[in-house]
Parts: sequence; structure tokens; C-alpha cells
Amino acid sequence: MLQGSNILGHERPLVIRVSFTTCVLGTVCLPLLGLITCVFISSVFHFEDSTGTHCQVPNYLPSISASISLSPECHIWRFCIGLHSAPRFLVAFTYFRFYKMRFASRFPESPLSCLNLAFSISENLGLLLLTYVSSSETYFVHKEGFVLFIISSLIYMGITCRLWKTIKKYSLSPEDAKSHHWKVRFLLLNISFCAFAGFFYWKHNMYCESGSYTLFALFEYLVVFSNMAFHLTAVWDFKSREVMVISSSEDKDF
Repeated sequence: MLQGSNILGHERPLVIRVSFTTCVLGTVCLPLLGLITCVFISSVFHFEDSTGTHCQVPNYLPSISASISLSPECHIWRFCIGLHSAPRFLVAFTYFRFYKMRFASRFPESPLSCLNLAFSISENLGLLLLTYVSSSETYFVHKEGFVLFIISSLIYMGITCRLWKTIKKYSLSPEDAKSHHWKVRFLLLNISFCAFAGFFYWKHNMYCESGSYTLFALFEYLVVFSNMAFHLTAVWDFKSREVMVISSSEDKDF
């Protein structure tokens, strides 16, 4: 929503209002649509390049790293991640302010709020690193970015569930209980998918079995989807909030 007017020659500030729900949905949908598009293009137009590995055995799904390292897939992915990164930081600081107001000097929730912010930022930085340094360019840097993303996201989700356990305990709102309920389940799913992805990646590299890399890619998708679903629970946490952008109003004489 846009608001602004001119009263008696004085221009009022322009105010842009966006519901927090819309902001969260947009932030989650950008990488989701980007990933689906990249995997689709890789599977249809670059199947051999995106599924081939050093084992040279049949595979049927491209990994995320392979999908986002080809062209034009890498440009699509970088556009989506770059566009969604600023709102991600906004959401991280919104949660931090919410926790600090909620817990004030309470221990251990107050220091956990600071850790939560740190790992949220670290998760986003890891995602940016693995996005803008593809596996075909500098594999080591891309790999470290992926590890930073996975570890940071798991710790972030764990701390978030711990904080919302306390919130649910003292809250009468059914939305808070629902939010905690689904956060815990998405965290458990994410951990399970990470374990399966790691197992099939190890199995592929160790035994070069046909289909192991395909199962690794499948569980890698599920890791990302469960991560997105976890972040989507912010819709319940800030359902009535709005994001506002206000332009400054200055009188200028020439």
C-alpha cells in the first residue's frame, strides 16, 4: 500500500506498507521457484552434464550444486537468492528484537537470542557464498559455503525451537503453540533428511553404486524444502505485523 499527499504545499512522506506475511512468503518463494526452475532446466536440457559424476554410473536427478553451476541456471539462482537475501536479514533482526523484548534479562533465553541472530546471519552468508561461488568455479569455497549453511541452519533452528518452547509455555495464543509444534517437526525432518543425504553421498563416493547419487540429490532437495518450511512459520509469529518504508520529507530551497 502506498500513502502520500501534498497538503498546503508541503509534501507528506511517502509510506509503503507491506504485510509481514507477504514479505515472508515472497522471501521463501523466491529461492523455491528458483530451485525448481534450475532443477527442471538441468534435467531437461543439461541432463548429462548435471547428473554425471566421477563414478560414471547412471544417475537420474541432478544435485543442487550441479544444477546451479550451469548456465543459465546459475544466473536464475543468483538472481533469486540475491533478491531474497535483504528480506532474510530483515526477518533475522525482527526476530532478534522480538526475543529481546520478550525475554529482556531472562537467562538463558536472552543470550540465546543473540546466538540465534548470529547463526541466522551466518546461515544467510553461507547461502550467499555457495550461490555466488559455484562448484565448477572454486569447489573448496563452494563446499565450505554449503557446510556453513547446513551447520548454521541446524543450530539456528535448534535455538529457535528452544526459544519458542519457552514462549509457548507462558503464552495463551494458539498461534504460538502451532508455531512451536511445526518448528519442531520441520527441524526433525531437516535433521533426518541431512542424515540420509550424507549417507547416500558417502555411499556413492565409497561404492559408486547406481542410484546412490540420485537418492542423495532427492534428500538434498528435501533438506532445502524443510528449511524453507521452517522459515515459513514466521507467518504465524508475525501475522499482524507490517513492514513499512517511509521516505524522508525535506523542504529544499533553491
